[in-house]
Amino acid sequence: MALPRQDQAAGLRRMAQLKPVRALAVTSGKGGVGKSNISVNLAMALCALGRQTLLFDADMSLANVDVLLGLQPRYNLSHVLSGERTLEEVLVEAPGGLKVIPASSGIQRMSDLSVTEQGGIIRAFSEFNQDFDYLIVDTAAGTSNSVVNFVRACQDIIVVLCDEPTSLTDAYAFIKLLSRDYGIYRFQIVANMVQNAQQAQALFDKLCRGADRYLDVALAFLGFIPYDNCLRRAVQRQSAVLQAFPQSAASHAFHQLAQRVDNMPMGMENGGQLAFFVERLIQSGLGHANPVL
Repeated sequence: MALPRQDQAAGLRRMAQLKPVRALAVTSGKGGVGKSNISVNLAMALCALGRQTLLFDADMSLANVDVLLGLQPRYNLSHVLSGERTLEEVLVEAPGGLKVIPASSGIQRMSDLSVTEQGGIIRAFSEFNQDFDYLIVDTAAGTSNSVVNFVRACQDIIVVLCDEPTSLTDAYAFIKLLSRDYGIYRFQIVANMVQNAQQAQALFDKLCRGADRYLDVALAFLGFIPYDNCLRRAVQRQSAVLQAFPQSAASHAFHQLAQRVDNMPMGMENGGQLAFFVERLIQSGLGHANPVL
């Protein structure tokens, strides 16, 4: 599945004809902060605003977006890599009109892709002909090359944290890594599982104090999701909370979060097509000696 440079260029030219799409990475410094739940419900809330949204499960070995949504995809990204299916053929439709690209679960080799296989992912995106307003990339937790590459490929980075010391320190460490080693300085922060707006703001302020003192970054408070038992019940039902409990406090918070995301200005330097996402994957992945997607 090698991707010749001329094929890359042709694919990118095709994609440039499509309408603008905004790629957002939803990530965290550690696991267990509810990152995938935020990815799923934010994507669904954007659909509720009338935005065509594609959710990409970019956790290459422990995929769980399909589980959270109660989907049973027949194919996933591993079938794209093997050449058995195209990206459009593995696409799954979730409730609310949300489209999902499922990753593989429990397949270890997916977490250690070769350069050729990374090229297969890039070619798959370059041949993808559907129009979207948003691409939500749900990354794995941690700071592996895989996570870094997908984060660097997106225009906007949403860092999820909760009110735990390890969540705060790991989020800070991840922001420091991206800033120091890759020149990324803009981050959107979402506080999850907090009691109220005051606790969310206090958590954001803690992160800012360390960042303002030691890092050259710009952090913006995008919003918060309150602790809500309905979220846990929705997970048990394998449903998005917006679908299972539309009147819950968490659902209202996700709608507010989606509205803020939809109102964020897009920087001119960020291009705006899916081609931008693919170009960044090429630069961050294939441009290194031993990249991992």
